[in-house]
Amino acid sequence: MKRIGINSYTVMAGVCLVLVLSGCISVPNSPTPRFYVLQAVSENQVSKKLNLASDLFIGVGPVKIPEYLDRPQIVTQSKEKMLTFAQFDRWGESIDLGLARLIGEDLTVLLPKTKFFIYPWNLSIPVKYQIVLEVVHLDSELDKDLHLVAQWLIIDTKKMETRVIKRSEFRQAIIPQDYSGLVKTLSTVCASLSSEIAEELATLETNP
Repeated sequence: MKRIGINSYTVMAGVCLVLVLSGCISVPNSPTPRFYVLQAVSENQVSKKLNLASDLFIGVGPVKIPEYLDRPQIVTQSKEKMLTFAQFDRWGESIDLGLARLIGEDLTVLLPKTKFFIYPWNLSIPVKYQIVLEVVHLDSELDKDLHLVAQWLIIDTKKMETRVIKRSEFRQAIIPQDYSGLVKTLSTVCASLSSEIAEELATLETNP
């Protein structure tokens, strides 16, 4: 009977290790990543809609986020303010693009006659106002609350001047106290932010 020497077993073990590390062989019981996206407000959740001109074109973005948030993992903080990057709970899209998309969708519900475009839009589109946002803070403690601070501008692209400069701050409990609750809470907070933006847009059009 032919015997396989110790060196052969060593080589085979080394090959298996390389395959596992390269992802060619999956490790049993490895957690499956979960991906989340922010959800826009629905029409039945909006108590007040604003009607602006149907030929009004508004651009949303860009949205600037802190560098520590610019990653696929959902970021939370501990009570000691240490950052935690969730390995298996991740965003389904870049968070800056997701926030721009969400605010655009929320505004579409709040201002149903107005047309919104997400940055970057085609230069042939006659965008009158551009909404530019910067997330100053987006801090979340799963067992506590979510804190969002955002600065935003509304720019009149025709006159090339800034018409509105605002700073909005929201703090809301995360319910349920897990990553799905965090995503739901952030979606709700962004709906409140979108409502503030919609009110300013309506004021601009009423008092040009």
